[in-house]
Amino acid sequence: MSDNTNVTKRTTETARPEAALLPPVDVIEDASGITLLADLPGVPKDNLNLQLEAGSLTIEGTVSLGTPEGMESGHAEVRLPRYRRVFTLSKELDSEKTTAEFKNGVLKLRIPKAEHVQPRKIEIKVA
Repeated sequence: MSDNTNVTKRTTETARPEAALLPPVDVIEDASGITLLADLPGVPKDNLNLQLEAGSLTIEGTVSLGTPEGMESGHAEVRLPRYRRVFTLSKELDSEKTTAEFKNGVLKLRIPKAEHVQPRKIEIKVA
C-alpha cells in the first residue's frame, strides 16, 4: 500500500503546469529600450499578472468569458481560459524601470535600456 502512495506522490510532483494559450506579442526595439504589445482579449485587469524575476518576464492572464444566464454554449473557440508567455530579458535592459499599461485587452510594457548601454552624445571641445 505504501508503494502506491509513493508512486502517486511522484506523479503529482512532476505534473506539467496547467496548459495555456500563447498570446501574440509584438516586440519593438529602439535606441532607448523595448516595447512589448501583448494581445490578451477577455482578460480583465484584475486577472492579469506580470512578474519580473532573474532575467525573465512572465505574462499571465485568466480569461473571464461568461455565458449569459439561461444559455448554454454550443461551440467554444477558446477552450483554454488562460494566457501565459515567458520572455528571457537581455542584461542590457533595466527591468527596475519597467512600466505597464493595459487598455482594451492590449498590454503595453516598456522596458528601457540600462544607462550604460544607451547611446549618448559626446561633446567636442574646441582647443
